[in-house]
Amino acid sequence: MTKLPKRILARQHEITADYLRELDAHLLDITEGRSDRMFEIRDLAAILHIHPTHLTNTIKLTTGNHPCFYFEQKIVAVAKGLIEANEMPITAIAGLLTYDPSNFTKFFKHFTGQTPTQYREEFFRQKTEILTN
Repeated sequence: MTKLPKRILARQHEITADYLRELDAHLLDITEGRSDRMFEIRDLAAILHIHPTHLTNTIKLTTGNHPCFYFEQKIVAVAKGLIEANEMPITAIAGLLTYDPSNFTKFFKHFTGQTPTQYREEFFRQKTEILTN
């Protein structure tokens, strides 16, 4: 295996960090209503001024995971936060995150093993148990 120069390795880590930072910024824009369209990998690559294939290959090489892995994990984390805040119905959370309710439920259950409603109920059941003990 050929050893990569340090400047190439540094650039790979810079691209990965930039990707994660732009992803966080985009999800913040979504949740705060500044954007109503969920980006795709190609959109984030365009922001970083690199080709989507290069972004994908760099993220996979640097982290061992596809860029979608981080995208999905961050969406789930945002969704959990919104569900736990209990300020919006699940359908509104789905819409905010640019999903229709049925697809949001499938997406959320795929990654958490629970529907959003089950997750909310379990979260508040555990919270109530902690407060009463």
